[in-house]
Amino acid sequence: MSMKGQWKTLFQLFWTFFKMAPVTFGGGFAMIPLIEKEVVEKRKWLTSEEVTDVFALSQSVPGAVAINSATFIGHRIAGMKGAMAAMMGVSLPTFLIVLLLGILYFFIQDNPKIEAAFISIRASIVAIIAFAAIKIGKTAIVDKSTFIILIVGLPALFFVQPVLAILAGAIAGIVSISIKRKLGYEVQLDRKEKKEETDFEPFMGAGI
Repeated sequence: MSMKGQWKTLFQLFWTFFKMAPVTFGGGFAMIPLIEKEVVEKRKWLTSEEVTDVFALSQSVPGAVAINSATFIGHRIAGMKGAMAAMMGVSLPTFLIVLLLGILYFFIQDNPKIEAAFISIRASIVAIIAFAAIKIGKTAIVDKSTFIILIVGLPALFFVQPVLAILAGAIAGIVSISIKRKLGYEVQLDRKEKKEETDFEPFMGAGI
């Protein structure tokens, strides 16, 4: 890639995440649908499966999901420079907004209209996160074993740390694939292998 092309890619990474940060209320999870739309559908930098892997990896390390995801995606596309560009893009708007709100907080904290607005925003965030979970689930659940891991993992999150749940899921996946291969079952790692199936057919097909 030429120097000009590299700088163009770095700017696109910075600008892509810079645009998303100010309009994403609720933190990293609320940003997931926007990241997928920009990175997969619009820019076509990564596939849905690759973005899902990035989100899983982002939750398994310390730090905010949005910043971790941006950093991993930037590194995947343009190396260390890409990681820095994406991380700065997603962090800078939030830093400036929080700084401004911190200054204004003492003037608006008792305003009933502001309180009412934040109550509505919190309710909207739940819907955004649920929407993101459904979209990711369509690429993450590829067979019965991944569906079982989901069913077991959801209640487990009420009792264990998310990192432990992710590690347990990784171990369960490794064990599941090993058992399938030893028994001679076909191992499906993504949804591309069976394009003609509907979103719910993997749960009903043969296999474990």
